[in-house]
Amino acid sequence: MEFDALVLAGGGTTRFGGVDKAMLVLEGVTLLDRVLTATDDAISTVVVGPVRTTCRPVTWTVEDPPSGGPVAGIAAGLTHGTAPIVVLLSCDLPWLTKVDVTQLTGGLGDHDGHGLRDTDGREQQLAAAYRRTALTDAITRIGDPRDKSVRRLLAELDLVWSTPTHAGDDVDTWADFDEKPDGQTS
Repeated sequence: MEFDALVLAGGGTTRFGGVDKAMLVLEGVTLLDRVLTATDDAISTVVVGPVRTTCRPVTWTVEDPPSGGPVAGIAAGLTHGTAPIVVLLSCDLPWLTKVDVTQLTGGLGDHDGHGLRDTDGREQQLAAAYRRTALTDAITRIGDPRDKSVRRLLAELDLVWSTPTHAGDDVDTWADFDEKPDGQTS
């Protein structure tokens, strides 16, 4: 199924002491490049955040004004690409694979979105495939996207979720970064 990838990579990294989380390296590959590799079948890819060196060409954008939060980033990213499906991802999903992305787009059915649950069962709204029209309509409804919550943005959408999977585990702390897909720590 044809899709565009929209990757959010501009957030602050206070839990990492100011280190650029997108550029953290796991097994020789940055977190951002791991997500870009999982989505390299995308028709187009836009990364919302500062320009960095990546494993493949992408379009770069930032929300205006900068530092407006993830919903503002989504709004900025949606102005790029035209595929009817948008795979929306945060840059901190190191265990995401092409298979996971294929399952997200293939499992969309008649729903507005299909997302991953992490291993604790939490719905990862920034690890999901959405219908572009549904996301665009949600941005319109929310008005000014600056500093709005993703939950509020997606509240009216018809979403379905995967069973819990390590692919949905994001990296928010150094302890998360040390987790291996089999649950062992390094």
